[in-house]
Amino acid sequence: MIKRIHYISGLTIASFVGIHLLNHVLILFGETVHIAFMEATRVVYRHWLIESLLLLAVLTQIISGLRLATGKRKSLIDSYDRWQVYSGGYLSFFLLIHVSAVLVGRYYFTVDTNLYYGAAGLNTYPDWLFFVPYYGLAIVAFFIHVATIHYRKMRQLRSHHDPSRQALVIIMLGVLLAIIILVGMIGITIPSEYQKLGVR
Repeated sequence: MIKRIHYISGLTIASFVGIHLLNHVLILFGETVHIAFMEATRVVYRHWLIESLLLLAVLTQIISGLRLATGKRKSLIDSYDRWQVYSGGYLSFFLLIHVSAVLVGRYYFTVDTNLYYGAAGLNTYPDWLFFVPYYGLAIVAFFIHVATIHYRKMRQLRSHHDPSRQALVIIMLGVLLAIIILVGMIGITIPSEYQKLGVR
């Protein structure tokens, strides 16, 4: 039952993460394109009902993931089990901080938690020493988690294709996206109101 709940909440979050990552990739076409896409998609994901479901999914994912990891700890028999737990653990850490920081930015600092809010730490020394690995590892961890799930599903289906090779391709895609997004976000000019607002 917990595994099913974890899977459903994960799919809910993944649907948003896909849009969110696409939004970040668009930084390569300029800040205006990035923000325009963000404002268009916010109409959907910032609707009170959708946003409430996303926040509930995040909370559910963290709690159910910790329960599953605790139960699985003694039975980790291969690297895919271990990497699924490790990547899930980091994603729980990231989601807890990141979602909290967005809510603090909106309701405490009362700023628009847009591109500049997220990229401020990437463009300030010494903050970037924390934020570069913080964001980069989050993207890679997401793709590692997806890759391990894909591997298990393909093994269950007894696919003729090599699931380990497919999992590696998924992970390499995550690494590539992490590099593209970080390169795109580093070097932009951050407005003064977004500087030194704390961990994001």
